[in-house]
Amino acid sequence: MRRDRDPAGRPRNARPRDGLGRPLDRAADPGSAADRIPDDLVITGAEAAALADRLLRDGRPFHAHEVLEAAWKTGPAGERDLWQGLAQIAVGLTHARRGNARGAVALLSRGAQRVRGYQAGAGSQAGASSQAGASSQAGASSQRAVGRLASPFGMNIAFFLAAADDLAARIERDGLDGIPPADLSPRLLGAG
Repeated sequence: MRRDRDPAGRPRNARPRDGLGRPLDRAADPGSAADRIPDDLVITGAEAAALADRLLRDGRPFHAHEVLEAAWKTGPAGERDLWQGLAQIAVGLTHARRGNARGAVALLSRGAQRVRGYQAGAGSQAGASSQAGASSQAGASSQRAVGRLASPFGMNIAFFLAAADDLAARIERDGLDGIPPADLSPRLLGAG
């Protein structure tokens, strides 16, 4: 089977997928192509947060991952760790829904760690230029961290990270059996 490619030769993902991102047979479900997230999606942070929240609550973490990945790839450099970490958490939720406990724990943990790095200003040079005159590396780092909103674009990052951490710990301790489906659909926006 030949894969669809864009003009630059990058693979396109034109094949319809189920709610967990698994490829579907076009003949078996011709209407599902409307559910796919475009490969070239350009989306604002607020739009990405709202759409990813809806997809997560609808039990479609793979599709939420695609939206978060689009925000990561097209957004400002200073936000990339935020979006990449959130996308990794969505992939962790996808692994959990697919029954892959090991992958779920790894991606939930890795994503939460990346978002925490974003919150602390680690790895980001976005705030560095505005720190001219700061006398020490530690001072610049703490000033960058102050600039990170606790709830960017209305996202409840603290709740979302706590849910990811709790889920990873429970899966690691007890496996996937007994995890209620609702626990695999955490809210990203607003109150938990």
